[in-house]
Amino acid sequence: MSDLVRNILRFALFILVQVYILNKIPHLHRYITPYIYYLFILWLPFSVSRQWLLIIGFFTGLVLDYFTMTPGLHAAACLLIAYVRPFVINILTPKDTSDFNYREPSPKAMQWTPYAVYVFILTVLHHGYMVFLQWLDVGNFLDFVIKVISTTAISMLLIFTAELLFPRKLKFRTNTA
Repeated sequence: MSDLVRNILRFALFILVQVYILNKIPHLHRYITPYIYYLFILWLPFSVSRQWLLIIGFFTGLVLDYFTMTPGLHAAACLLIAYVRPFVINILTPKDTSDFNYREPSPKAMQWTPYAVYVFILTVLHHGYMVFLQWLDVGNFLDFVIKVISTTAISMLLIFTAELLFPRKLKFRTNTA
């Protein structure tokens, strides 16, 4: 299956899971909101250019905004993580390209610790920015901090569960020169 078809199927799957399963779960608490749809952006191949990454990130957030009727909230957060993603990957991947020849981020490609740091940083940025935009309307600072921490924790749990239950077959880059 080509990368384009696989990524389109991933996009549809993540949006459907977010809209029809995670958003329909009765709230466990007012602070806990599970999000997993942005994992699509985190799993995009390393070779996606920055411009396409920003377009894909905006489109991903816009589609979820359409379903949740939150104009621009998810689009802004996805655009932020799409912008920051190449910087984080550049910091966490080895500089020697002979050791690093996978096509997309995963625990197998980056090892578990750098991958966990990568996912954690982008999750905190996504949730922090999204909760901050909601918090500007009403709320106090303690509610903001608790919601960011609890939402990040539940999302990290979902992401690592997905990584363990559905391991991806990774392809090597053929051009490592």
